[in-house]
Amino acid sequence: MFGHRKPRKNQRKGQKSKREYKFLGRVLLGFKLIMAVAAAAAVCIFFILVHDILTQCDYFKISQLTIEGSQRLSKKEITKQAQVGIGENILAVNLSLVRKRLIAHPWIAEAGVSREIPSGLTIRIKEHVPLAVVDVGQKFLINHSGQIFKAWDSSDPANLPVVSGLNVLDLPPVYGQSDSTEGDIVRERTAPFNAVMKVLRLGGQQGTILPNRSIRQIRVDRHIGLTLLAFDRIKTINLGYDDYDGKYNMLASLFSYHKHQQSVSDYDRIDLNNLDRVVVNTLRRE
Repeated sequence: MFGHRKPRKNQRKGQKSKREYKFLGRVLLGFKLIMAVAAAAAVCIFFILVHDILTQCDYFKISQLTIEGSQRLSKKEITKQAQVGIGENILAVNLSLVRKRLIAHPWIAEAGVSREIPSGLTIRIKEHVPLAVVDVGQKFLINHSGQIFKAWDSSDPANLPVVSGLNVLDLPPVYGQSDSTEGDIVRERTAPFNAVMKVLRLGGQQGTILPNRSIRQIRVDRHIGLTLLAFDRIKTINLGYDDYDGKYNMLASLFSYHKHQQSVSDYDRIDLNNLDRVVVNTLRRE
């Protein structure tokens, strides 16, 4: 006669308030997150605006560009390589990128770039100093460390000793590359290459009897050692291997001796392979 009524669940007032509190807490947390994101965005926008203002401000335009350390390269060549110039905003210059551009130039061994606020930029470079030309079918320039730093071309110095008789495996890595081959095997410099470097370093010493500027060629024979072609009137000097200090001292004594010999006008060959048996081919005065 009467329908069945569903039993009504009794809820305590405390339970209802607890659920409402959780809901309000979630709403408040969401609001805080939104505000935090908005604040972060506002800060980012602020710094972007500040960055744009500073990097476009005339006050920070480069008016003084200083270049230090250049010997061979001109200021124009260096600024072109660096891709910076007068009038650019100093704060917009990427110093790391400019340095990478500079050391990519074959003549630049080291480079550094610094700002002088508000309008100065300083570039400091160290150039390679060529020691000799190495001919292995193609000619390359090596520096005082014996590293290849560029391929030789007709615009390079013409008064350098030319080394022949080495092969590609005798040469160290190109400047800037690791001195190793595959894996952990280190590529050691060979005896012929080390002999060439010893002679070139002796020729670079002050007061040496045979300066590098007088050496035209250094011929390498893997079995008998080094032979030099030197001076304007070409003279052949056989050095062989080892004891180059002693052989240069002997050469100085020979030069001094022949200078005071009235019957000898010149010589065309000196064999210093064995210091106990030095052979000199002299040219007598007529």
